[in-house]
Amino acid sequence: MTATVAHCPALFLTAPASNQGKTTITAALARYFTHQGKVVRVFKTGPDYLDPQILAQASKQPVEQLDIWMAGDDYCQDKLYQAAQVADLILVEGAMGMFDGEPSSADLAARFGIPMAIVMDVKGMAQTAAALATGLANFRDDVKVAGLIANRCGSERHAELIRDALPANLPLLATLKRDEEICLPERHLGLVQAEEVKDELEVRFEAAVEWLKETRDDGLLTLPAPVAFYPAQQQEESNHDAASALKGKTIAVARDAAFSFIYDANLIALKNMGAKVVFFSPLTDQALPEADALWLPGGYPELHAKALSDNTAMRAAIHTFYETGKGILAECGGMLYSLDDLTDLDDACYPMVGILPGQGAMRGKRGCQGMQTAVLPQGDIRGHAHHRSRSANTPEPVGYGRRQRHPAPGEAIYQQKGLTASYLHLFFPSNLDATAKLFLASHKAH
Repeated sequence: MTATVAHCPALFLTAPASNQGKTTITAALARYFTHQGKVVRVFKTGPDYLDPQILAQASKQPVEQLDIWMAGDDYCQDKLYQAAQVADLILVEGAMGMFDGEPSSADLAARFGIPMAIVMDVKGMAQTAAALATGLANFRDDVKVAGLIANRCGSERHAELIRDALPANLPLLATLKRDEEICLPERHLGLVQAEEVKDELEVRFEAAVEWLKETRDDGLLTLPAPVAFYPAQQQEESNHDAASALKGKTIAVARDAAFSFIYDANLIALKNMGAKVVFFSPLTDQALPEADALWLPGGYPELHAKALSDNTAMRAAIHTFYETGKGILAECGGMLYSLDDLTDLDDACYPMVGILPGQGAMRGKRGCQGMQTAVLPQGDIRGHAHHRSRSANTPEPVGYGRRQRHPAPGEAIYQQKGLTASYLHLFFPSNLDATAKLFLASHKAH
């Protein structure tokens, strides 16, 4: 008989803004408690691919996204409930600032009763850090704040000034010194992919554990109080309804250094619908595996454009697959790979697969990002856009993304033969039925 409640210690890492050290501290905590023999399950809020890779390596456990808008309330509840049944600690890393976005990190924490710890870079301030933390902690009465983590704290005197200025009900959980050796490497779309710097990350994780141990406030190094998590009945029913939508189908997924923006939740969704998932590398493989559908996810094709172009055998194999009319989903970087050619960051132009007419080109630091719903003939699927490239001379789209909070049309969506291509990164669990139809190529007539 299924339990009706699962209790597990949990903490939500938030901040007043981005770039305060949330990912570094979340990873350090995950590794610290893993060293204590604890099973640590980490979740990341929002549509993020790179942070979860880092956090999965730190915790040695899978990391999935939690986002009420993108995934739904029941989905998030079910994921937390499942994790609480196997974990000794649940950590959730927020996105941006504590109250930024709709829904925000605070909305998620309040909905599931998870206490929040405020991570703040306190360099250049002392009592003001306490004032800011106090304001955040009291901004809403439905959010419980466990305390403040003072990151980049210069000295014990610096910590003392902050500690003494905090109210009694808002403790200083940790004072972490400035240490560039534990900072995580970055590139133009965010953090570097974990697989590229796996050994370096191990060194930084271990250094981060020692960094945590040096704090003069030990509130962060003890397990927080247990939180009650409940199952979501409607989520179980939804999973059951879609259980056989892709039964007997094999989906080949591009996965290598050029294509790695893959939600674990999406892979799980495909498998739960009955599909067999196999992987291939457009960079190094000469042929496609036997498959009924392809998924070309996002990633960094612009950093590997020459190698992708030089692999003419793979380009030809994908083109042949396209001509069969079988389902292909190409997202963002996968869409760029599907175009006729791609101009990289050095203005070098390389031929790509050519199953979608048009040209792709990188463009500096400015780009497009935001939550959008893909409005498709098969049904609406929620997701997001985040790119610093442009496409030109593409066909007439079958539709556009619907922005979360703006009336202007979002990203163009293309469909021809069995191909669906867009800059949008789709979150499959938001509409399993529509997702299955994309891979079954139910839009061949378009």
